[in-house]
Amino acid sequence: MDANQSIIPVEEQFKIMADSAPVLIWISGTDKLCYFFNAGWLRFTGRTMDQEYGNGWTQGVHPDDLQRCMDIYTSSFDSRKEFRMEYRLRRQDGIYRWLVDTGVPRYDVNGTFAGYIGSCIDIDEILTTERLHNKNITAQALRDEQELNEELASANEELAASNEELSATNDQLLQTQESLASLNNQLEDIVNFRTKELLASQQRLHSMVMTTPIGMTVLRGKDLIIEIANQYILDIWNRPAEEVINMKLIDAFPELVGQPFPKLLQDVFITGKAISMPEIDVDIVSPDGNKHLYVEFSYDPLFDTEGKVEAILATVTDITEVVEARKRLEKSEQDQQLLNEELSAINEELAAANEELISSQDSLHLNMEQLAESEARFRSLISQAPVGICIIRAKDLMIQEVNDTYLELVGRKRSDMENRTIWRAVPEAAENYAPIMNEVIDSGMPFSAKEHELVLIRNGVPETVFVDFVYEPVKDTDGKVTTIMVLAIEISDKVIARRNIADVEERIRLAVEAAEIGTFDHDLLTDEMVTSDRFDMIFGFDHPVPREDILSAIHPDDREYVKQTRESGYISGKILYDTRLIHKDGSIHWIRVYGKVYHDAENKPLRVLGTILDITEFKSLQQQKDDFISIASHELKTPITSLKASLQLLERFKDRPDTPLIPKLIEQSSKSMDKISELVEDLLNVSRMSEGQIQLNKSSFNIADLLKNCCSHVRAAGKHELVFEGDLHLDVFADEQRIDQVVVNFVNNAVKYAPDSKDIYLIVRKMENTVWIGVKDNGPGVPPEKLPHLFDRYYRADSSGFQVSGLGLGLYICAEIIKRHEGEIGVESELGKGSTFWFTLPL
Repeated sequence: MDANQSIIPVEEQFKIMADSAPVLIWISGTDKLCYFFNAGWLRFTGRTMDQEYGNGWTQGVHPDDLQRCMDIYTSSFDSRKEFRMEYRLRRQDGIYRWLVDTGVPRYDVNGTFAGYIGSCIDIDEILTTERLHNKNITAQALRDEQELNEELASANEELAASNEELSATNDQLLQTQESLASLNNQLEDIVNFRTKELLASQQRLHSMVMTTPIGMTVLRGKDLIIEIANQYILDIWNRPAEEVINMKLIDAFPELVGQPFPKLLQDVFITGKAISMPEIDVDIVSPDGNKHLYVEFSYDPLFDTEGKVEAILATVTDITEVVEARKRLEKSEQDQQLLNEELSAINEELAAANEELISSQDSLHLNMEQLAESEARFRSLISQAPVGICIIRAKDLMIQEVNDTYLELVGRKRSDMENRTIWRAVPEAAENYAPIMNEVIDSGMPFSAKEHELVLIRNGVPETVFVDFVYEPVKDTDGKVTTIMVLAIEISDKVIARRNIADVEERIRLAVEAAEIGTFDHDLLTDEMVTSDRFDMIFGFDHPVPREDILSAIHPDDREYVKQTRESGYISGKILYDTRLIHKDGSIHWIRVYGKVYHDAENKPLRVLGTILDITEFKSLQQQKDDFISIASHELKTPITSLKASLQLLERFKDRPDTPLIPKLIEQSSKSMDKISELVEDLLNVSRMSEGQIQLNKSSFNIADLLKNCCSHVRAAGKHELVFEGDLHLDVFADEQRIDQVVVNFVNNAVKYAPDSKDIYLIVRKMENTVWIGVKDNGPGVPPEKLPHLFDRYYRADSSGFQVSGLGLGLYICAEIIKRHEGEIGVESELGKGSTFWFTLPL
């Protein structure tokens, strides 16, 4: 970094980060007034911080939303709970935009409520940004979607109004249901009464049939099911009751096929007219064999309430003996006549019973018409409701009624839902929701759900949706669940918008955490502080501590300076200083503190909100930079001074070319220039490496030849002997010039720091996939604490480490060269036994 390059203060970096956050942020105190608005808010409203400071966030809120939001805001201050509200706020251009505002309460270390922090998301802007990422969307579609958002806001208002109307309609529906319940009770009383009378009549009919001393049977329906048969006719049939009751006449007596009786019975059903036959013969197949009988019978129709024939009363008399001995049975014929008269009386009684049934049916029809009218009103309410409604019969889950809103929600046509069970119509929801509906039917308790996520097959395409729904059981007068009313509304847009807001908040939180910034809130009236986890960590604590412990961690030499800076900031409104901390382990750390001071109406400081940043590493780098500048100045000053002196002497002797000092001065000037060139080249190499400009020109070469030919200046000096050890035939693929530079640097260091080591060893070893190259001396060695830093940029050991000159860049440059060759570099040293600097190259 250039010495004159300015350093952006940490507080400015944090302000840039906060101002670039994609949310509108405000902070309020316990007086409900706001003392901070970020740049996003100020851009949105077009006002300055001075105009906003000390006011509420309510400036510019749409009048229709103001009272509702103020009620939520005030209620939240009373309850100390997080709140969320939606409202329209006027932008700088005068246009209202919908915001979702989330307020979070703040507490100090003692749990005292300190105000709220609010973050607002411009929903319209988020939706617009997401649309811009869709490559297939057109400009017209964007405008249409914006209009759709406005229509959605209007639709939300209409939905609220519709909900109020629905509430009123529900009240009317409840009253209607109460009325219907009352009418139903009356109807049930009438039906019960009529049913009892009908049962009594049927019992009388059954009793008469069973006790009448002639053969009688009741044949039900067109299939002539034998419903009742008295003992007399069973005797004629010569069959027990269990073999014929509830059987078709033809199945019980197949021998009747081809005989006139089935045809006569069908004629009675069709015409409704009775038929009687005074004498007819019939063949009966009995267990005892075939019987040929003469019978006298009559078929009398029995009518239902609508006048249709529902059964036939058949009276049969075995007159076989009468036919065979008519004269001997004249008295029996008179008895038969009497029986016929009794049968007529029975018919009259049956007719009277039929009349009673018809009267009861008329009353039932009237009640049914009223019930149908009420049901029509109920169906109309369902069809017009702004929420999805589906009525399901409890006993078999058959869909009885469904409105268009519900059809739209599940993506089905009406023909797909009617006359089907609910899980056959919507099979994809059965696995999760069938057990819930069964539980509602069994327990009679309603079930409601909020923001349930499910996959629906809409128009043949699976879609993930979010719904609020209720399973409401409808019970009869006995408390038994007869119907399930399902009410559902889709809230996918709302859930997605909230999740987008949560994603934005998470990104903001991650940005703050990534910056490793600690935050604090200092109440100047109570002297209490609320600190973040990162704040505590920077101060060396693993939990919140009292402010006294925080102040005691400041370096004693800095405490007075910190106190004066803080008191000055209470007046100016801003606090900014760097100071040192002493952790419990004795280590020293640098921090930068930035704080914003808030005052009351009398300009008395009330609180400080601020951030801290650990700048220990920054300070260390700054110290290294300062040291490097000092060293570079010193290192360059020496050859430049020497060069300047030589040039001045040459200038003085330029008219006397035979002066013996001139060759010496030229030689001295050349050495000074070489030294300056070496230092400048080191600086240029570091700069090129930092910018990635150094390119490697690799080729294959013999590493032993390179080591034998390098360092000619050391060999020429004659003070040290370069001894080669290792493989003479090993070739490597690398940048020969750069590898030579590394070896020369290692040898120069050995000459410089181990001047008494006459032999310097150049060693080559072949390993598995690499070649190991080392330069070993027998000098004093390097202290162990210096070893980890020898390859750091700008690092120079002190005099005890035998560092005598240079910029501290040589070994750093060597490390970068080897790193770019994908090799490793290191040093092994022991005090008093010399050092070995080594590196590896891949083969």
